Amino acid sequence: MTNISERVGSAEKNGVSEEKRMFKSTQNNQDPQNARKRKKGIGWKKEIRKNWELYVLLTPVILYFLVFHYFPLYGLQIAFKDFIATKGVTGSPWVGFKHFERFFDSYYFWRLIKNTVGIGIFTLVVSFPVPIILALLLNEVKSLRYKKFVQTVIYAPHFLSTVVVVGMMLLFLKTEGLVNQVVRIFGGTPIDFITEPAWFKSLYVLSDVWQTMGWSSIIYIAALAAVDPSQHEAAMIDGASRFQRIININIPAIMPTIVILFILNAGSVMAVGFEKVYLMQNDLNMVTSDVISTFVYRSGILEAQYSFSAAVGLFNSLINFFMLIMVNQIAKKVNETSLW
Repeated sequence: MTNISERVGSAEKNGVSEEKRMFKSTQNNQDPQNARKRKKGIGWKKEIRKNWELYVLLTPVILYFLVFHYFPLYGLQIAFKDFIATKGVTGSPWVGFKHFERFFDSYYFWRLIKNTVGIGIFTLVVSFPVPIILALLLNEVKSLRYKKFVQTVIYAPHFLSTVVVVGMMLLFLKTEGLVNQVVRIFGGTPIDFITEPAWFKSLYVLSDVWQTMGWSSIIYIAALAAVDPSQHEAAMIDGASRFQRIININIPAIMPTIVILFILNAGSVMAVGFEKVYLMQNDLNMVTSDVISTFVYRSGILEAQYSFSAAVGLFNSLINFFMLIMVNQIAKKVNETSLW
């Protein structure tokens, strides 16, 4: 009797457990969202365990951006305060938009905006197409030895520091420099390029093109290497010239890369580099060389107006941010290629 009752009890327990299992299974089927969440969580953990070495290698990069790019954002609040070093960031009194209003009403505001936007747009218009054209030309070179030689020559300026590049400009463009010696030979009047305000933007942009065009063309050369050679073969059979193949095959192939890089460059129009402008700047060309970054340096470092300089820098960053969003949306509607 005891064995029979035990068997009946175990059968009842098995039945109950089977009913519970079926109920849970039905519940899971009725709630697919929870099932997807569990599956996603398991997949995420499995992915980390599978590629943990890559995540370890990625850790220093993440730490770099956290320490040097995200944690400093805490100090942006001094743009809305009268920062007092003895009281610290949190203890300084709030003043709202006082420093922004002071900058907008200042004598230098429109000059800074004009110079910064002018140099930024000039750089974008001139220096952005040059690497594309250079990559298209290099892609058509058949001699591998000559191609490598040209690439080495045009890549070399990228590895020169800004100080060296500006030093070379000062030597070549001064009144007794090489350029003015050539001008004298042809009967012209020497020009002091460095102190002449009208020449500042051209010198800044053209020297930037010379220094960066080779290095910037690498990504376009890599994109061109992915073009299917059979497309060129078919075009040649149809009688297409080399120029027609460049226009109808190569350029459309690298267009997504062009659009992405254009968005990134357009989003940094106001971010004119401080180092080169500061090194080329002097009292005589200040009218055209004074930009927001150099103004922030003078106000914040030399004059110790930390809150005011933070407000000016934040204004500049916000303009770049809105430019990035605007250009990205335009590119998304026109070309269906965007950052997000």
